[in-house]
Amino acid sequence: MDGGIPIVDSHDRHDRQEWLGLLARAPAGRLVALCLASGIGAQFDWLRRPEIGTVMLRGRAGGTGAPFNLGEMTVTRATVQLVAGPVGHGHVQGRDKEAAEWAAVVDALMQTDRAPAIRVAVLEPLAAQMAAMAQSRAEKAAATRVEFFTLVRGEDR
Repeated sequence: MDGGIPIVDSHDRHDRQEWLGLLARAPAGRLVALCLASGIGAQFDWLRRPEIGTVMLRGRAGGTGAPFNLGEMTVTRATVQLVAGPVGHGHVQGRDKEAAEWAAVVDALMQTDRAPAIRVAVLEPLAAQMAAMAQSRAEKAAATRVEFFTLVRGEDR
């Protein structure tokens, strides 16, 4: 335990997928702001410095049809290893190297005994903000909803 951060295995694969997805979709600047405000820094070594690239997005017609290439999206990725040992990966949409670094650090710290504090300081506020954004989009879409119904005309009897 060189870095003073004990490693714990208190999460399952599904939990990790959820927090990595949340970090990847975080609004621009919000992840970095939360990390800096909470002071969650940790000593780490770079395994992969932030790199910008593209990924091919695939879709399926109707969600079940044959897959097709939808287009490309720019992503930034980074990988860090805490002095204590856990490895963290960060992938974010766009070209934000700092956000990719923080996503990797948060992923690594979530694999330590600091996970509950990181969840409260970073993941829960991100999840709440993204849920509010989704609710706002749903309300805007609902406001444009058109209901169709048929009236019975006299000659249709």
